[in-house]
Amino acid sequence: MTLRAMALSATALAAGLSLAGPASAKTEIQFWHAFTGRLAELLDAQVAAFNAGSADYTVVATPKGNYSEALNAGIAAFRAGEQPDILQVFEVGTATMMAAKGAVKPVYEVMEEAGLPFEPGNYLSAVTGYYSDTEGNMLSLPYNSSTPVMYVNLDLLKKAGIEPTVDLSTWDKVSTVVDQLKAGGVDCAFTTSWQSWIQLESFSAYHNVPFSTEENGFAGLGTELTFNQPLQVKHIEMLGQWAKDGKFVYGGRRSEAGASFRSGQCALYTESSAGYAGVKKEAQFGFEIRPLPYDATAEGAPYNTIIGGASLWVMQGKDADHYKGVGQFLNFLSSPEIQAQWHQDTGYLPITTAAYELSKEQGFYDRNPGTDVAIKQMTGKAPTPNSKGVRLGSFDQVRAVIDEELEAVWSGDKTAQAALDSAVERGNQLLRRFEQANR
Repeated sequence: MTLRAMALSATALAAGLSLAGPASAKTEIQFWHAFTGRLAELLDAQVAAFNAGSADYTVVATPKGNYSEALNAGIAAFRAGEQPDILQVFEVGTATMMAAKGAVKPVYEVMEEAGLPFEPGNYLSAVTGYYSDTEGNMLSLPYNSSTPVMYVNLDLLKKAGIEPTVDLSTWDKVSTVVDQLKAGGVDCAFTTSWQSWIQLESFSAYHNVPFSTEENGFAGLGTELTFNQPLQVKHIEMLGQWAKDGKFVYGGRRSEAGASFRSGQCALYTESSAGYAGVKKEAQFGFEIRPLPYDATAEGAPYNTIIGGASLWVMQGKDADHYKGVGQFLNFLSSPEIQAQWHQDTGYLPITTAAYELSKEQGFYDRNPGTDVAIKQMTGKAPTPNSKGVRLGSFDQVRAVIDEELEAVWSGDKTAQAALDSAVERGNQLLRRFEQANR
């Protein structure tokens, strides 16, 4: 959708907005985010569309670095009394935001006070559950929610003499194909982004094994990490062997490996469903989106993958007029038209059932096979205590520990068992500090 088209859509939606008052009287709503590149462009288009349809409010979207940097900037700004109205926080910051007493104004309160329709039941349950309290109250808006999938370079498969329709459903089958790709002259058979999220957190959920105790942190701050069990060790050991053999090329802790896939160097790439925006824009080769592979030896697998991406948190310390504008902006972002287009452009999940149904009615999934993989993975089975997500305190720091230990496996400096044992021990120390600080 073009910026002009989005603006026209916003104007049509503005019937529910308050349009009284001169343009000069507009209240500014400060929105800090962590998007760059194509995602930032699409976000800016949404903001421009909202601003074009509102006579009372102007949203100012400001990038604040990567997800970790944006979270830290928001915390520092709140302490200085200079917080934005809205802060985008990645999913691993959820427990931190929930524990930040006095810093957050829950979204359900914002919408209620603004007199705007807000029904959590209209949102995908697999998404809303992660961002809700134990009473089911939605604390933040799950604006950009994703889940891991596998991207496949069909041209490199053909180069190695592999049928494009080859079965990649299980890790054993992927292993066979990786061998064939290497033998066929493909220098980068496999790569991954967000290694902790995809290869440990989602891997654990997908196989219904705990990542940590206390329902992966949902049931209490006393959670302890448990991802050093046989199935997880087996998986990391396999990837470590691939790295040693030159079949797995490690690109970095976040999404750095995406550049290697989008440029046509790597054949198989596990990444967020939101990687679709960049792949769609840059890939000069045929590609497909496949489900995340699973280990067929695990009983009942696959279950469901878990949520990634980020949500929008409303910060305390603003006046009623600001919160009314925030509510209108969040209402706009949740509208079926805007959400459906966002989903179709980016690969993020449609956060509402209405947006999903609209995408189906528009024929998007028929025209773009594989773009519904993420939704099916998240909703194919009812989540279990092990598969509904991971919500830990100091999770960003825990991930940094995991990343460091995994890198030791890829470099051949540690065995998978030793690395995961160390990550569990070090991560638990961080969890105990967080628990002590938030009793």
